[in-house]
Amino acid sequence: MSIKGRQNLKEKRTQQPLINEKIRASRMQLIDQDGNNVGVVSRSQALSMAEDAGLDLVILADRGADKEPIAKIMDFGKSLYEKKKKKSEAKKHQKTIQVKEIKLRPKIGEHDYQTKMKRAIQFLQSGKRVKFTLSFRGRENIHKEEKGSELFDKIDNTLNEQGLSDNLVKEKDTKMGKLWSRVYYLKKV
Repeated sequence: MSIKGRQNLKEKRTQQPLINEKIRASRMQLIDQDGNNVGVVSRSQALSMAEDAGLDLVILADRGADKEPIAKIMDFGKSLYEKKKKKSEAKKHQKTIQVKEIKLRPKIGEHDYQTKMKRAIQFLQSGKRVKFTLSFRGRENIHKEEKGSELFDKIDNTLNEQGLSDNLVKEKDTKMGKLWSRVYYLKKV
């Protein structure tokens, strides 16, 4: 196992709270299973109360107001399950933005251009962002400014012809040497 793997394993172990016999504190502030504050009790008394209730003794905080650790009697497995369930629920409601990239060259043929534009329009209508990347090679770099702007104007005209102009948003152009790109997306009405 790598060093990084060992560190991650140690972090996972330290993230879990101390429960039952692993608790080393001799005295602690105790909260029972109903949420009532019992007060400061000894470790053995807290463990016996948890055992009588058929639940676990879990350390919630290392230091409380009385400078004693705070422990609670609870079903630890159930609380872990509920945390995991909440995490997965939160993940379900997250919105992910997908960016589809379409690569073009300045000397692209008309049929190839139309095919790529049809695909781009499908992506836009399905709610995805489309990134058009224009790449220049060799002698194409000499006429980069005029050919690049011509092609992006042609893309704009094609999207306008399809009736997407009123909801279409263009992000600023990115010009990085041999690659130029622009991102388009439809804003929701």
